[in-house]
Amino acid sequence: QVHLVESGGGLVQAGGSLRLSCAASGRTDNVFVMGWFRQAPGKEREFVAAMLWGGVSTRYADSVKGRFTISRDSAENTAYLQMNSLKPEDTAMYYCAAERNLGPVWSGVANSDSWGQGTQVTVSS
Repeated sequence: QVHLVESGGGLVQAGGSLRLSCAASGRTDNVFVMGWFRQAPGKEREFVAAMLWGGVSTRYADSVKGRFTISRDSAENTAYLQMNSLKPEDTAMYYCAAERNLGPVWSGVANSDSWGQGTQVTVSS
């Protein structure tokens, strides 16, 4: 099992930036895909971005393309989500997820055995 811990959330004005971190521990050798999802109050958890842990392939939701960047530091077993040009509609709890193959996380479906506890992002207008 992979243990994930997110950090870096906070309150920011529209147009601002934040960088989220997701530190992985435990069976990190099993990680093939890392992804970010978000969930706003009263809404379902939605896909934000994903990447292949051992390569350079990435995927993004249309709503964040050109504004968000997913990256990793393999040596530190940490994934990042750089969020620029933030909008009030980006306000949500952000979660990272991991999977051992090209599964739901890579496909943008919020179904994983490994989730972090989440970090809150609030964007004021």
